[in-house]
This record gives sequence, C-alpha cells and structure tokens, in this order.
Amino acid sequence: MSEEPGRVRQMWHLLEPLHAVLYYAPEAFEEAAALGYDIGERWPSYFAWRAAPAASAEASAGPSAEYVTEAFHSFSPEMVRAHVPGIWATATPEAVLAARVRAVDRTYRALLGEWIDGPEAAEAAALARRAAEAVTAEAVGALPAGGPALGAANAALPWPDAPHLVLWQAATVLREHRGDGHLAALRAAGLDPVASLVSFAAVGAAPVAVFASRGWSKREWAAARAGLVARGLLAGDGTATEAGQALRTEVELRTDESAAGPWRALGEPDRTRLAELLGTPWLAAIGSGLLPSENTLGIGKV
Repeated sequence: MSEEPGRVRQMWHLLEPLHAVLYYAPEAFEEAAALGYDIGERWPSYFAWRAAPAASAEASAGPSAEYVTEAFHSFSPEMVRAHVPGIWATATPEAVLAARVRAVDRTYRALLGEWIDGPEAAEAAALARRAAEAVTAEAVGALPAGGPALGAANAALPWPDAPHLVLWQAATVLREHRGDGHLAALRAAGLDPVASLVSFAAVGAAPVAVFASRGWSKREWAAARAGLVARGLLAGDGTATEAGQALRTEVELRTDESAAGPWRALGEPDRTRLAELLGTPWLAAIGSGLLPSENTLGIGKV
C-alpha cells in the first residue's frame, strides 16, 4: 500500500467508531423508542437513522425501499422491504434527523464527558468539518443524476453548533462518502451485493456468520459463491484464490483513492493533527463495549 492510501484508511479507522456508536448506544435506542420504533432489534432505527438524510432525493415521505437497497448495497431487498418504507409511517425523516442529533448528543456526553467541552474537541471538530466540506464541494448535486450517494446527502444537511455534534456529523459525511466510493469500486469489479459479502468473507474480513445479518438466504449465498468459484476468485473450500485476493485488494485501493479528496483538501499537517486529536474519542468508543468486536466492514483486516 502506498503512503497516501494508508493515511486515508487510517482516518476511516479512526472515524468509523465515532459514527457507528449511534447504531448501538442505549441513548439512541431510547430516542428511537420515543419516535415509535420497535427497539427489540436494531434494524428499524438503523435504517431510519442512516436513510433519513436522503429524503430530499425523492420525497418528504422518505427514501423508497429501492433507493435504500441500492444505497446500502449489502442488504437483501427482502430485508430492506421489511423496514422501508414502513419506517417513514412511524416517523418522518425530519423527526428522525432531529432525534438523531439528540441521540448523538446524549451518547457523546455519556461516552466522552468533559472532553466535549474542551479545546481538543473544538479543534478536532473544526478540522473534521473542513475535510467534510470538501465532500460538499465534490458531491452535492450528485444524487439525482448519479444515483444514491449518502455522502452527498449528509453533506447537504445543516451543521449543528456544538463541537461534538459537528465532529459526529463530519465523521458521518466522510464515512458515507467513502462508502459511496466503495460501492462504485465493488460494481466496477463485477461484485453484486451478495458476491461482495462472499468475497469479503473469503479473504478473512469476518466469519461468514457475521454477514448473515444482511438477510441473504443460504441459497443466495451458495449461488454467489459458485459464481465466484467459476470466475476463479474462490477455491472450492470458499477461501479466496490469489486472483480473489488481488481483486479485493484492488477494490480497497480504489476505495481509498475515491476517499482521498477530503484529506488532500485538508492538508497533511492538519490531517496528522486531527488523527492525534481523535485518539481520546476513538479509545472511548472502542472501549465502551458498545461496538461489536467483529463487523461486516472488516476494520483491522484489510
């Protein structure tokens, strides 16, 4: 890996936990319950929290199941339809976005305590926002013509005032922007949603059981695996061949390249400083016990 992709990936690894606590924190589930969502499982609130920024791309009623299936990529269409568009009958995207801010505020206060009111939080928020605003310059306006782009949708939202909320929103813009580029890289590699997951499991990113959360049937998984074997990307035992490893490496490098623009815009000294400042909140998020030790993103594996 060249130096720049490594630095870009480092920033993703630092920012991803700061974004992802929303999907697991008890404070977020309490806010979701107050909206009327069933919190017996995490998916109703997950789909609502993550899809609500894209409401302006289609209608005030919220993005459709077809939109969410394409934008999220890895979920079975049947699983998406089990939640979307029903989530918008429970709460409007506007209400979801307001509750999302409250959920992040409460979660960060519980996780980070006095840090959120200190100078390091303010400095980190300002630097992260500068990087995220480069996504705004690159991507806003891509939704109607270019298909689902969650980075652009989040970049178009108004910025909150409090530094810790700015930090979370910037982390979200940047991780969704990276995700949009990742999906483009997967499609360029000829990897549909199921094949994307099968090939990722094949390189040891996470156990196959972890990917079951995306709702694909055993039959669909087996068909995708057979297709990858036929392409010479998987061996008969389901592990990646040399060609399969190389293809996944190429996907990740293309993803890093597509995510590099905001960090180039920020500049290397400020990127390095932001990485230093993120140490405290990153450790708090990782050490909270909220996040799963194994995840479908394969952080730390690629």
